[in-house]
Amino acid sequence: MQSVTPFQAHEILSKKPTAILVDVREPDEVAEISVPDAKNIPLSTFSHRLNELAGYSDVFFLCQSGGRSARAAMFAESVGVKNIYNITGGIMSWEMAGLPVQQ
Repeated sequence: MQSVTPFQAHEILSKKPTAILVDVREPDEVAEISVPDAKNIPLSTFSHRLNELAGYSDVFFLCQSGGRSARAAMFAESVGVKNIYNITGGIMSWEMAGLPVQQ
């Protein structure tokens, strides 16, 4: 697992159509603010939904501040998912960087 800044993640995601951004926050958190086109797979259901990551070249994980996404990334890595990235600072840093969000 690698850690990346929101800018680094946004750059790679915008250039690689085979990459995915996974928001591991709960649906009520995502309803308040989210990144457009991010796939919501809450950490609480993550282990049952790993199959949804199949076929993606790169997987970026995002949460509120970086803790839950790091846990999701470590778990995904432990079961063999490749090219995993944790976005440091979560959506808080993403928004502060001026990157696209929807409310």
